[in-house]
Amino acid sequence: MEPLPEPMSPLTYERTYGGNRAFHNFFNDFSHIQDPNLRRRLALSEIDKIPFGLYHVRAVLVAGIGFFLDSYDIFAINLVTTLLGVVFWQGAPGDTTNGYGGNNGVLPTPVSQALKTSTSAGIVIGQVVFGWLADKYGRRKMYGVELGIILVSTLCCCLVAASQAVSFTGLMTFWRVIMGIGIGGDYPLSSVITSEFAPTRWRGAMMAAVFSMQGIGQLFAAIVGLIVTASFGSIFKDASGVGNCDYNCQTAADRCWRIIIGVGAIPAVFALYYRITIPETPRFQFDVAKDVEKAAADIKAYCACQSEGEVDEIKQARMKQIASPALAVPSASWRDACEYFSRWTNAKVLIGTTLSWFFLDFAFYGLGLNNQVVLQVIGYAEGNSLHDILYRGAVGNIILVVAGSLPGYWTSIFLIDTIGRKPLQILGFSILTIIFSVLGFCYNQLNKGTLLALYVIANYFFNFGPNTTTFIIPGECFPTRYRSTGHGISAAMGKVGAIVAQVISIPLLRKGVPADCTGTDCTPFIDKLMQIFALFMFLGLLVSFLVPETKGYTLEELAGERPTSYNSGRNGSIVEKPKRWWNPFSGGRPAGFMYSRSRRASFGPGGRVGIMTSPELAAQNANSRKRRFWSSGRHGQHEMRQRRRLRAGEPDGAEWTV
Repeated sequence: MEPLPEPMSPLTYERTYGGNRAFHNFFNDFSHIQDPNLRRRLALSEIDKIPFGLYHVRAVLVAGIGFFLDSYDIFAINLVTTLLGVVFWQGAPGDTTNGYGGNNGVLPTPVSQALKTSTSAGIVIGQVVFGWLADKYGRRKMYGVELGIILVSTLCCCLVAASQAVSFTGLMTFWRVIMGIGIGGDYPLSSVITSEFAPTRWRGAMMAAVFSMQGIGQLFAAIVGLIVTASFGSIFKDASGVGNCDYNCQTAADRCWRIIIGVGAIPAVFALYYRITIPETPRFQFDVAKDVEKAAADIKAYCACQSEGEVDEIKQARMKQIASPALAVPSASWRDACEYFSRWTNAKVLIGTTLSWFFLDFAFYGLGLNNQVVLQVIGYAEGNSLHDILYRGAVGNIILVVAGSLPGYWTSIFLIDTIGRKPLQILGFSILTIIFSVLGFCYNQLNKGTLLALYVIANYFFNFGPNTTTFIIPGECFPTRYRSTGHGISAAMGKVGAIVAQVISIPLLRKGVPADCTGTDCTPFIDKLMQIFALFMFLGLLVSFLVPETKGYTLEELAGERPTSYNSGRNGSIVEKPKRWWNPFSGGRPAGFMYSRSRRASFGPGGRVGIMTSPELAAQNANSRKRRFWSSGRHGQHEMRQRRRLRAGEPDGAEWTV
């Protein structure tokens, strides 16, 4: 008699029961389950319910350092434009020697446009290309590549020098395009990696924390500018203005702008190691690679802060052979993508995320990359010497970031999982429309103090609103196989808006400017620009009604998968309020810092819902917990006896878990 053939799937059980009793091993709960679909849903459900830990802090820091660098590099050019004009365009107009050009120490408008739009042009390319590559080859493989591009291009930017054959403008524009490609890749990768590792309850806060590093980058760039200005202060004080800078002054200015840009490469050196050692996201392994064993191993590695999980190659090959055809998850393809986005339910989401980001970035970068103009309008960019001009410009940027941008970012972190993404986006666009309408139509009636206050408030509601939500929503609302691509396309449309803003705003701000102007006389058409911003904010408000509310939903539910009993209690209650078609703020589920029942829910001690808990019984328990606060008399005594039995380890017949 011949022996029986080897089974198709291993029958070994690797669950460490003792370890699970002493300390819950989330990554090891389902290694004994052979059905790949059940194992996938159970494992992803545990990721959604896992308590906040150091591994989540690590993910935020690793992704956040990249955004710190991105913001530093994007907005540093706003600080060095004055220095670049002093160094490369000193002298009378038409005086060009050795690759330098004369413009009385002021950066020409076409050059300013080229330097500010070149990075955005590269970002558009990087967002689309890296977004697609991350969905095809994996998030981890691309995560270190884009940071390496940023590091090399940053160093090359600070070493650029003009010559008789190649102008400074050409070299600087080229390297800033390359830098933009790397920065563009960081947008979809950081967003998607954070969302796919985050638990449902903290997902918005974690993604907002990553994005808030943009404000820290702006602040750090201004601080570096202030430090280098103070370091060469004795030389800059001898120059009465940008057009009266001698050889020593030009040399000091040349060193200053190279230091400001070069310092941005330092954080990238430390972040590069952690970028290339972070494990692949389990959702990509399950849904795209369809490697169940590797996904389980990477979950374990992630929780242990390791770079990659170890798997038995024979067992991995066998399970992959079974899982690939058995997993009920569609594979990515052009045909599937066309079919998915041809449905209006999915198409309107992509339209909403792309257009809302486009309208936002038109105003956000139209102002953000021209902060010096705003400071000049309110009288904070003038001085009796070059030192005063540079010093007041750096301090003014610090004030604007600290007063408006950073509080907006931090408020978003604490409230986005409570208020929700869509309400914040609609609220932010509404208030920004009002602010820019006041600035545009009442500009000549406002004094400098009022202008500064309105600009600070606008910065606050940019970040406590659409600037944060347009980054978060695309990282949640698309299925895993198209999540990075969808985010990349949405972000790319935003940077197209930034490019259009520079093409329109810079000529409009320089139009009709007198030769020896001061204050508001240097920007006679700024009120028209504010009116254009108000129009774009209103259009952003309208398209925001197309995006979904993603608060409290798992990524699988947002992708169209139906909820199951074993993840029904992840947010403390399975009861969902009905959506009202007339209410744009409806939708979402309870989540976040302010959710009052979280201690009694699946996140608090003793409130964890078992993987086999019946949803009906879970709902009954949730309702009993609601009544407990108001219970009295016989019902309250029954509740007390029931809790004593639970502490003693006696079953109460309410629910059973495995």
